[in-house]
Amino acid sequence: MTERMTAADVSFLHRETRTSPQHVGGLALFDPPPAGFDYDRLVRLLEERITLAPRYRQKVRAVPGNVANPMWVDDPSFDITYHVRRSALPRPGTDQQLLDFCARILARRLDRSRPLWEIYLIEGLAGGRVAVVTKTHEAMVGEDGGIDLAQVILDAAPTPRRTVEAIWVPGPEPTALHLLRDAVGGIARRPVALADAARLNARDAAAVVDRVGSLVGNVASVGTALLRRPQHSPLAVSLSEHRRLAVARTRLDDYRRVRETFGGTVNDVVLAVVAGALRGWLLARAEALRPATTVRALVPVSVTDTAADTAAAAVAGDGRADADPLGADVASTGVVRPLLVDLPVGEPNPVLRLAQLRYAMASHKASGRAVGAERLTSLSGFAPPTLHALGARATGGLTRRMFSLVVTNVPGPQFPLYAAGARMTEMFPIQPLADGQALSIALSSYDRGVYFGINGDRDAVADIALLPGLVEESLAELVAAAAEPVAARAAGATGWQDTAAATRAAPGSRRRPPRGGDSPATSPSTTSSKPSRPPEDRT
Repeated sequence: MTERMTAADVSFLHRETRTSPQHVGGLALFDPPPAGFDYDRLVRLLEERITLAPRYRQKVRAVPGNVANPMWVDDPSFDITYHVRRSALPRPGTDQQLLDFCARILARRLDRSRPLWEIYLIEGLAGGRVAVVTKTHEAMVGEDGGIDLAQVILDAAPTPRRTVEAIWVPGPEPTALHLLRDAVGGIARRPVALADAARLNARDAAAVVDRVGSLVGNVASVGTALLRRPQHSPLAVSLSEHRRLAVARTRLDDYRRVRETFGGTVNDVVLAVVAGALRGWLLARAEALRPATTVRALVPVSVTDTAADTAAAAVAGDGRADADPLGADVASTGVVRPLLVDLPVGEPNPVLRLAQLRYAMASHKASGRAVGAERLTSLSGFAPPTLHALGARATGGLTRRMFSLVVTNVPGPQFPLYAAGARMTEMFPIQPLADGQALSIALSSYDRGVYFGINGDRDAVADIALLPGLVEESLAELVAAAAEPVAARAAGATGWQDTAAATRAAPGSRRRPPRGGDSPATSPSTTSSKPSRPPEDRT
């Protein structure tokens, strides 16, 4: 079986460099069943179910001369034992040893002469646990029908569902001449495809026209940002080839409690927690933060219409959190688009940070400024592959000017999952780093928990171990605020001293005390509960 790669998939291949591999990772921890969970059991499980994800037995073949997009073709020499690997930690098998190991294997690029994925079974963890680390190239997992191997091997019950290993006969690998002939035929048919796409998008023209006015302001501001000299930021660096990882564990009920008190969505609370953690990290580095300082993040959100939002809220009852554990902004269905969000890291009051983010997210949703991602993909498909490569590389070079980091969250099931009888206890997503950006934050909810995977450049973020504690501290501030009596919250921000500052100022602490202007008592923004206007000062 052969299939032409989409424009989006090709862009991921061209975006990849020696220092910025473009594969998504995952770290899952399991409690083995009494019968055990070993390498042979994992290989058998994958052999039985890999038919459900046929892309994982295909590799990429380039077209001679790059006259068309590469092809997905069956790998006639597919060897599952090459992709499923085994390792073990030395005693005592701590979490830090596991993270160091994961950082090393996730920093390495995948072999493009083979299917673009790997799975590692890691034994020797303390407490008899085992870990499974996955690496899957972003070109393998698309928006339309993309399946990850984690979906294939996991079951909702300890007893695995019955599957039968299907007989697989790889299709003949096309020759270079066949690939070239097929590409030339596709070019000849391209005018017809262009006319079909034009008709398909004509019905969207009227809807796009009435958005042009609002889009002009955004385009102008983005253009100004690109022309302006970027400010110094510890998040904008030249990447090395090595990584550091950190993970944080929080409880979903805490986010819901904050949402029920202050309104908004669970996703708003998540962003407020991330903003608070980044604030503490920047202060620990003695970065000067004014009340108006922000960090611009790229946050993928789903594009839904008002009717769909209303229906989801009606089904969920109070909230969005029951239908979507991480809020209504990220959904398992619908078109996902990137959204630029300014995280108010200069605001010392956690409640006001949340209020500003609620206001910003509500404004984005109300504006309706969205063009479906599938439309953009279909239009970009008419550009020659060479232009796709140049466009992807140019975009990668501009990211440090447009946003400082990526924050992704994905709702997961709120019940335990199993792999061959082994219960998965925790799951941490790992997002790749964009070229020139030192940090990425990914999180996922699972079985009443919210798990953060934090990926950083090894040289630029040597203090990444601070971030998990700062995430927990930032959430604890909001939970404490939600527990305050209404009268105390209405009295103002005088009781909201930055608890992170106290920790940093403690004797023997590695963190430095905050600079002037960081105290809520001296910050002008703490004298009003109204969200401030989007500031200009970005880190």
